[in-house]
Amino acid sequence: MHRFRTGDISGGDIISISDISQIHHLKDVLRLAAGDEIIVFDDTCECRCTIDHLNKQEVVLRINSRKDTGQPEMKLTIACALPKKGMDEIIDKLTQLGVDTIIPMRTERVVVKLNEERDRERVGRWRRLTQSAAEQSQRSSIPEVKGITEFSEVIAGSADYDLKLIPNLEGERKRLGEVITGSQSGSVIVLIGPEGDFTPEEVKKAVNAGFIPVSLGSLVLRVDTAAVAAAAFIRMTTIL
Repeated sequence: MHRFRTGDISGGDIISISDISQIHHLKDVLRLAAGDEIIVFDDTCECRCTIDHLNKQEVVLRINSRKDTGQPEMKLTIACALPKKGMDEIIDKLTQLGVDTIIPMRTERVVVKLNEERDRERVGRWRRLTQSAAEQSQRSSIPEVKGITEFSEVIAGSADYDLKLIPNLEGERKRLGEVITGSQSGSVIVLIGPEGDFTPEEVKKAVNAGFIPVSLGSLVLRVDTAAVAAAAFIRMTTIL
């Protein structure tokens, strides 16, 4: 059944969709009509609905059933260095894995050079990607995608996290499984480094701010693989 993200659906028996792009997708792409059923969701619940009527300006839905989806006990943030080949796939996969916040991060060894206007365009596209990925994966919330953020700013804003991890390739590190297994942390942030890893100075700054150096295994992973591997392991470990 087709799924659509919409605004607050916490009350009432009727839902109105007025977003032009969603109306176009419903009416012209999927060819849905009055009497067809769809699922709409927001951050806390999802509703199975029947299309009452639709036109170019509005789709009116009648709610048949409602299910509270709640929120995961652990909030997961991935701060990921900008890779050379772009963030689109990373954004899509992290959304499917249930990551709550994604921070595109600029570190010392990031080679991607963007201007301010280009930064805004890319962040806007990434935010649109999260919506389609959330609908496809049937998750009831959409992750927050922050603007492109400097490494030092991510470190400075990490004080409220219960568990802070920095996977890297050198020095004394703990195994990720050793840190995560049995963890009761309410919020976790993981820093994913660029091609070439974090610099020793960056690792030192992170450790001084309370981050734990961890290993993702003996193999050297690309940025996108490391981000997905870390998120998948943490999610699977904490929900199973």
